[in-house]
Amino acid sequence: MTEQPRGRHLVAADRAFATGGGCLARLSGGGFHKVLNRIDAGLLEGGIDATLPDGSHRILGGRKPGPMPIVHVHSWRALVRLMTSGSVGWYKAWALGEWSSPDPVPLFDLFMRNGESLGEVARAKGLWRSINRGAHFLRRNSRARARENIAFHYDLGNDFYRAWLDESMTYSSALFADGDDGLEAAQARKIRALLDRLDLKPGQRLLEIGCGWGSLAEIAARDYGVDVVGLTLSEEQKAYADQRIAAAGLSDRVSIALTDYRDVEGEFDAVASVEMVEAVGQAYWPAYLQAIAGAMKPGGKAAVQLISIREPLFDAYAASADFIQTYIFPGGMLISEPRFRAMAGEAGLDWHDRHDFGLDYARTLKIWRERYEAAVSERRLPAGFDEAFHNLWRYYLMYCEGGFRGGGIDVAQVTLVKE
Repeated sequence: MTEQPRGRHLVAADRAFATGGGCLARLSGGGFHKVLNRIDAGLLEGGIDATLPDGSHRILGGRKPGPMPIVHVHSWRALVRLMTSGSVGWYKAWALGEWSSPDPVPLFDLFMRNGESLGEVARAKGLWRSINRGAHFLRRNSRARARENIAFHYDLGNDFYRAWLDESMTYSSALFADGDDGLEAAQARKIRALLDRLDLKPGQRLLEIGCGWGSLAEIAARDYGVDVVGLTLSEEQKAYADQRIAAAGLSDRVSIALTDYRDVEGEFDAVASVEMVEAVGQAYWPAYLQAIAGAMKPGGKAAVQLISIREPLFDAYAASADFIQTYIFPGGMLISEPRFRAMAGEAGLDWHDRHDFGLDYARTLKIWRERYEAAVSERRLPAGFDEAFHNLWRYYLMYCEGGFRGGGIDVAQVTLVKE
């Protein structure tokens, strides 16, 4: 029996989703140009240098400065997928060779930069939206499903992530200083910036919700002198973090638990959580915030690093499932910051000292992509990952980088103080 390539479950994740492309007859040649006219009208900044399947060339937008990506549309079917199934269909079209670009990052930047003015042009709609939304709902982060969703992404293997993350195994946005700053130093700076928000004192207890591979827990215990309980639902992450903490001689100060945040027990002086809330899903934001509030003593502080989508885009984004939710993070949802902040208040958590650094995330993603490409070319990735998976992972890193460059999504650190 032939063994399936590693990561095949990500590549084939669209089986329950609609990717469009099967209704080519709905659009005649004239219809395709009407679609292009709508895209052209929606591009208020930047434009697209497009070569079309009939060999013609067209500039879309270009009226104001902004990104000007080169896009080759090899099949009209790519536009059908974009118009019917949005970013899910657009990725499928790319994977099938129906469109290409020498650098897709500026295209994703452009779509995000013009998100409001493009409106529904590049979003799933009709039956496709309903199918994708229903499939995403079935993957929501209930207690029964949450561990499976986390395993989908994070249990690709510690050997996989170790091949292209920095030495600290930190998988979230770095915080860069001015000048030439290495990734590992920028990741440590991010962690310390978050921990410094908590006014930690030696001997205090810190809860970390979503501890990853243990980089924050190690720094908090070693350099801040606190006792740490880290939560994860990934067996791979727990195994790595346990080994890491033992090697650092910190096993008496750090405990890594395979526990859902909704099952937290005990009282803590402070809480840290880095890019965990995006994995929770909108329906569970109140539970996440209540878990933070319930774990802390009165007057305690939580430091949270979160990824948000620009508020005018949120309702349309939440109405379906996008490429990331379909292929990369099942059950995930970027937050609406105003709505999340209001829920924090309802949970008795005061919101303070927001600091955003979205372009640092774009830089982090670019470095990850460069490191990933080097790992592929140098054959340092573990065996079993095929070219279809590599292409999906490249697209994921480019898609996210473009989103941060275009300002449609942002990353920020915020302090929540329990009343």
